Amino acid sequence: MTDTDADEGDAAAREAAVTRETAETTIDLTLAVDGDGDSAVETGIGFFDHMLESFAKHGLFDLTVRCDGDLEIDDHHTVEDVAIVLGEALAEALGDKRGIVRYADRRVPLDEAVADVVVDVSGRPHFEFEGSFSQSRIGDFTSDMARHFAYSLAMNAGLTLHVGVDGENAHHEVEALFKALARALDDATRIDSRRSDTPSTKGAL
Repeated sequence: MTDTDADEGDAAAREAAVTRETAETTIDLTLAVDGDGDSAVETGIGFFDHMLESFAKHGLFDLTVRCDGDLEIDDHHTVEDVAIVLGEALAEALGDKRGIVRYADRRVPLDEAVADVVVDVSGRPHFEFEGSFSQSRIGDFTSDMARHFAYSLAMNAGLTLHVGVDGENAHHEVEALFKALARALDDATRIDSRRSDTPSTKGAL
């Protein structure tokens, strides 16, 4: 196998493994964009684990996350840093983004709640959020950390991301958000068989 063949094989796999260690968290994460929705997640925050598993399942991403964080303080560093590492892994797995659809939007309901996500895999990080969460906490998870998770993911994956939530139950609102984010990213990162180049008039994203 030539070096070129190896590079093309790596690009086709669209996978990444990222490790990050700070004084606040130690994280090992793997991501396969073109997966089956399989996941193995351990962050120490039960509801957050559930949301990441849901993200993988509905986005058809294969995802493993192991995070040892300073939960004796609160959940902020764990949720933020996992989002940072997931964003880095997504950017690495997509490479030069050749052939991707690039844009997507999804509106996902969960009972009375609904979440809207519009994404451009643009390489230009930007984040907008509308709405609020009806309760401040869901178990050991601070509800507003869902917004911060989406923000941190966008900043580190290079996404232009617009998110909105509405409802009466924070569990439903946050879960709808994670599912809508997963579906939108699945759509936007798919390979368009009609395209062989990067979807930009600049020739790069």
